Amino acid sequence: MANCAWSEKVLRLLRRMNNFHSPGSCLPSCLRFEIDGAQVGWIPPHVAPLLTRYPEVFCPPRGGAVCLSPGLDSYGRRSEAVDGVLQNLRQEGTLSCLRGWRDERYSVMPTFSDAPLMWMERAATGLFGVTRYGVHVNGYTMGGCGEVSMWLGRRSLSKQTYPGLLDNVAAGGLAAGVGVKHTAVKECQEEACIPASVAEEARPAGTVSYTYEDDEGVYAETQFVFDLELPPEFRPSVGDGEVQDFLLLPIHEVKELLVTDDFKPNCAMVVLDFLIRHSFIQPDTEPCYQHFMAGLHHTL
Repeated sequence: MANCAWSEKVLRLLRRMNNFHSPGSCLPSCLRFEIDGAQVGWIPPHVAPLLTRYPEVFCPPRGGAVCLSPGLDSYGRRSEAVDGVLQNLRQEGTLSCLRGWRDERYSVMPTFSDAPLMWMERAATGLFGVTRYGVHVNGYTMGGCGEVSMWLGRRSLSKQTYPGLLDNVAAGGLAAGVGVKHTAVKECQEEACIPASVAEEARPAGTVSYTYEDDEGVYAETQFVFDLELPPEFRPSVGDGEVQDFLLLPIHEVKELLVTDDFKPNCAMVVLDFLIRHSFIQPDTEPCYQHFMAGLHHTL
């Protein structure tokens, strides 16, 4: 029988990362964010009043939704107009999330397969609850007797978010106009100095999706997950400075660590997904198995 205390900690992690769907969240008070008749996000109640100051960009709330002005009828016009509003709000300094401005453009669309309707600064996405996409790579090795160990990165202490916590071997946001596999290979090269010839062997292994809220906004995220078996003799090394060092740990130690405060929460979810897919967690021995699966794939 699985360790009940460990399972309960996993459930707490999954509830935390999906708290937008929990009773008492701001969901009932949010307004739909719609572009050209399609919903692309949720606007939290503390953000909606700010948008009414820009009637040339945002129409007044109607029917539970906020839409862009009809005159903003192209990808470029929408992107530039909304970015202008965000730049003004950034200068005012009242929205703490905009203090982490990154100059990174994220695509905004109803679903990933749809054509982007506009781009938005990464730091502002939580103000509109638009889905953010990223890529996470599980780097692992196989021993001579089949034992599995996993490479984890320790985030730099200078990172804007979750400094010093454990992370996957490589991960990064999916910038507007950039492909998923290209991003996986690029992040492997930049963060862990994994050569492209090795990183190209990473296998797509599905997605992990969740939506959480905090005081800053609503964060709907989908991470494209890759598994990369690294040669036993290979050792990742620090590249762009986003990681301070790398650790190679037996998979049973990784399993225990993922429920601690030492792990970046969404990276812990990616590792949990790896453990399930590689049969380190099985339905006959884990009573919360179905709850784990639901919590890892809870889309907005």
